[in-house]
Amino acid sequence: MPKKKQQYDVGQLFNFAHDSYLERTSRPIYAVIFLLPFIVFYELGTILINTNILRQYWQGRVVAFAWLQNFLEYLGFSSKFTWVTTPLTVIVILLALQLASHKSWRFWIGDMVPMALESIVLAIPLIVLGLFINSAAAPKNAAPAAPLAAAGQVQTVPLAPETHDNQAVKVLADSVTGIGAGIYEELVFRLVLICLLMMLLQDFLGLSHGNAILLSVFISAGLFSAYHHIDFFSGRLYRTTLFSPTEFIFRTLAGIYFAVLFAVRGFGITAGTHIFYDIVATVTNACFFSTGN
Repeated sequence: MPKKKQQYDVGQLFNFAHDSYLERTSRPIYAVIFLLPFIVFYELGTILINTNILRQYWQGRVVAFAWLQNFLEYLGFSSKFTWVTTPLTVIVILLALQLASHKSWRFWIGDMVPMALESIVLAIPLIVLGLFINSAAAPKNAAPAAPLAAAGQVQTVPLAPETHDNQAVKVLADSVTGIGAGIYEELVFRLVLICLLMMLLQDFLGLSHGNAILLSVFISAGLFSAYHHIDFFSGRLYRTTLFSPTEFIFRTLAGIYFAVLFAVRGFGITAGTHIFYDIVATVTNACFFSTGN
């Protein structure tokens, strides 16, 4: 019997040559190994951010992390242990996908450095896009401002005057946030949301596979961008966030870019690209566009 509908996958849309670099590094097991140091660094970073000056710039856990944490508490996990169960949930989901994919569990540790370099290279188009959009939107003869909106962070009003010393700790705080955003926002808005949208649009509403993919990408990208400005549960703008149409457009385009990247290269490279973009944006803004310079 012919299949009534083309099956979708939460992984890649393309099948690469077996055991090639592209095929190996798209496996969920590679995402686990590649992202594990970032997961640990984010957890340790959020624990160690406990000085007054760091707290002035750090706004707490990434919202997507808090959503997952609250969901686990709703399921019955103790709030004392959700700081452990939340990152473990990411690993469990990826291992479950590895099992469901029936792909090889073998991995080459030598692929980790190329994956990092690939993620950095793939972050460059977003950097160029951010610079272009913000330079085009900026009024003529305007004073320089930070043009790179972090794709996965809520932009907040500084709580203290910029100096050389506290600028360094602000970069550290924003980098920790960027790492968490790269992991947990990609989990929510790409791995989970796109899968759910595909189920809704293709299986329940009967849309064609191609139309379901397009709608899933655009809906997830729009929600990803809105998430940085709107509290979805109250429907209100974040009080500490300065809404910018330019940043909203950029993050929508970034969401589309991440969705396409996720479909082609899988979760590990997509999350890595998100992480490295946020870190580069943070450092670039601090070095070249800080109001304290």
